[in-house]
Amino acid sequence: MTTPPPAGGPSGAPAGGPRAVPPRPAQPPRAPRIQSHQSQQIYTPGDGLLAWMPFRPTIRMRLTLLYGGMFLMAGVVLLMLMYFFIQQAFHDAAPPNLQIGPGVSILTPDNQNVTAQTFNQWFSHYQAGQSQRALDTLLRKSLTVLVCLAVIAFAAGYAMAGRVLRPLGRITRTAREVASSDLHRRIELDGPDDELKELADTFDDMLDRLDRSFDSQRKFVANASHELRTPLAINRTLLEVQLSDPAASPDLQQLGKTLLATNERSEQLVEGLLLLARSDNELIDRRPVELSEVATRALEQIRPEAARREVEIKAELTPVVVSGNGVLLERIALNLIQNAVRYNSADGWVEISTAEVPGGGGELVVSNTGPVVPGYELEHIFEPFRRVKGADRTRSDKGVGLGLSIVRSVVRAHGGAIEATPRAGGGLTMRVRIPGA
Repeated sequence: MTTPPPAGGPSGAPAGGPRAVPPRPAQPPRAPRIQSHQSQQIYTPGDGLLAWMPFRPTIRMRLTLLYGGMFLMAGVVLLMLMYFFIQQAFHDAAPPNLQIGPGVSILTPDNQNVTAQTFNQWFSHYQAGQSQRALDTLLRKSLTVLVCLAVIAFAAGYAMAGRVLRPLGRITRTAREVASSDLHRRIELDGPDDELKELADTFDDMLDRLDRSFDSQRKFVANASHELRTPLAINRTLLEVQLSDPAASPDLQQLGKTLLATNERSEQLVEGLLLLARSDNELIDRRPVELSEVATRALEQIRPEAARREVEIKAELTPVVVSGNGVLLERIALNLIQNAVRYNSADGWVEISTAEVPGGGGELVVSNTGPVVPGYELEHIFEPFRRVKGADRTRSDKGVGLGLSIVRSVVRAHGGAIEATPRAGGGLTMRVRIPGA
């Protein structure tokens, strides 16, 4: 039930003969990497009013800036209007300008006589200076009060935005719990009948439909598992009984072998489709699994086939514990090793290794020799039913084209990542990373 690589890859010779040159790609070859949907997203500033911020501007931060900015703008406008009106009031309510007639002598405190014209000029400047000093003092104190109130407004806006967005945070937490556990949880948001409650009710309705849909899918897979396997098993039994009859003619024997191979391929196809349907959802029940032990069990199952095909197996298994399902993880290792053995070159080799990765988790690496794989073909090897062009579709010894699709599905269900890279001398290197326990 493994998936052969595309034509020109480890599945065998390229179409057109063992020395055929693969077509030139339209773009430079690149090795795609299938990553988990839970990979960390890095914020990249883009266009917009907040593109200058070095961090991701959350809705709460946007609302805080909106509330505080509106208050600050209103305060600045109010301060400018107040300054203008008070200045106008000083001008309109100014006391009459005293004028001393000519010929009057004024004695200053230091016993100096000044003329009336000099006194009048001094008094006018004194009045204007006092008014300007009063306006400057008013402006300075008003700006100080405005800055303090702006700080209070930003803090109050941050708290108010948090209170307004609290139902949205509840919706987000419930959505994460649903994605990581099961579809039976609901938000059930109470409170005023506003837009957020309408969003929560819509989300609950969507979860109801999804729950019913997945439940129907599980029931269909369970029923199909029985209904599809039973007739195929009966056909296989009848064919094996007929082939065991020594009185059967050579033509009947050949027909029976062909039908038995076709029936075996159909059984593998049904098993692969059912496993693919089961493993396409994220795991709920996770347990610590020794990755090297899983790889060892897979190696024990494939060693006889490798010996028949004269493929050397090299293993370097370091103990590492990951979190997941042991049966499904064994299926990952078995499918990858089967692909490496079945689609190898004569007198080739397969290397299997397990190791711990930085940050926790384990890595399973399977490398094999074989024909050179063009980089642009790696995008398609994880697609279902990828088979070699011109291959005999009645043969079942090289799978039905679901092996790597199952591997990718199981890896995603474990929250891991899978990466395929071509080797310089031919063949592939498959790296599977599974989160730690």
